[in-house]
Amino acid sequence: MSAVRLLVLGAVRRRGRVHGYQVRADLESWGAHEWAGATSGSVYHALKALSGKGLLLLHETTPSTAGGPPRMEYEVTAEGEQAYFALLRKALSSRDPRLDLLAAAVGLIEDLPRAEAVDLLRRRARAMDEWRSSITGHLPAGADLETWGPVGQVVGLWLHTAQSRAEWTHGLLRRLEEGAYRMAGEGGEG
Repeated sequence: MSAVRLLVLGAVRRRGRVHGYQVRADLESWGAHEWAGATSGSVYHALKALSGKGLLLLHETTPSTAGGPPRMEYEVTAEGEQAYFALLRKALSSRDPRLDLLAAAVGLIEDLPRAEAVDLLRRRARAMDEWRSSITGHLPAGADLETWGPVGQVVGLWLHTAQSRAEWTHGLLRRLEEGAYRMAGEGGEG
C-alpha cells in the first residue's frame, strides 16, 4: 500500500466521517503533497480505491446547491481500521520502508499507544543495527572504501544510509520514551 493510502486512511480515521476535500486539505496542511505525492488527484484516487476495497464506507450526502453531483463522505470500516494499523505498524518496525511511507507512519504515530510505538521502533532500531553490522561484517579489517572505486562508493552509501537511519530511529525512540507527544489512550485519542 502506498504512503498516500496510509495518509488517507489516517486522515479519515481521525475525522470520523469526512468529505474528500477535507482529507485533501488536511494532507496539504501536513505538506504531504511535497514529501508523499499526496496531490489532489492521488487523494481522490485513494479514496475511490479504498472504498472499492471495502476499507472506507462511502456515503452520498445531499446534492450540491450549485447543481453539481452530491458530495461524498467517507468513514473507515472495521476492515479499514485493521488495514490502517497493520500498515502503520509495518512501516514503523521495518528496517527499510520507502521514505515517504516511513514519514507517513511517523506523522500518524500518535494513533498508537506509547508502549506499542516504542516496541515497534525498538524492532526497527534492532533491524537497522543488524543491517549495518551485516554490511560491515563483510568488509576486510581496515578496508579503505576510497580505494575500491565506484563499488566503494556504493558500500559507503549503504553504510551512511544504515548509520543515519539508525541514529534517527534511536533519536525518535528516545523522544517517545521521554514522553514526547500525546499518544493514543493518553488523555484523548491521538
